[in-house]
Amino acid sequence: MPTQLNAYLSFRDTARQAMEFYQGVFGGELGLSTFGEFGAAASDDPAEADKVMHAQLTTPSGMVLMGADTPAGTDLAPGSNFSMSLSGDDERELRGYWDALVEGGQVVEPLAQAPWGDHFGMCVDRFGTPWMVNIAGSPA
Repeated sequence: MPTQLNAYLSFRDTARQAMEFYQGVFGGELGLSTFGEFGAAASDDPAEADKVMHAQLTTPSGMVLMGADTPAGTDLAPGSNFSMSLSGDDERELRGYWDALVEGGQVVEPLAQAPWGDHFGMCVDRFGTPWMVNIAGSPA
């Protein structure tokens, strides 16, 4: 799978509704996963288990839009509700991008094994742009 660059939107408790709205606008297939499905508690509040951990809308024309709910204990302010997402299975390429992006920036979540089996990390580059990097795991 080639490396993809996509926008990733963050919401406060409305990711499902927003992504369903965008599906109505753009058409396509929408996949949703909750925090509870992966045993990844969004916070200490069990009510957050049904919140969207990851949503991906793939349109008939090939556009991809991703989104998720932001846990209650995490800041979310207008203008900061997006990240750029790099994903694919070329580990060497993606780790190279990660290393370059964190140079002079800040690691928010280290690039490490994630509950869904991939390697995932979050950072903010030296210009203040938030990034997520997801390296697909080997097929079982």
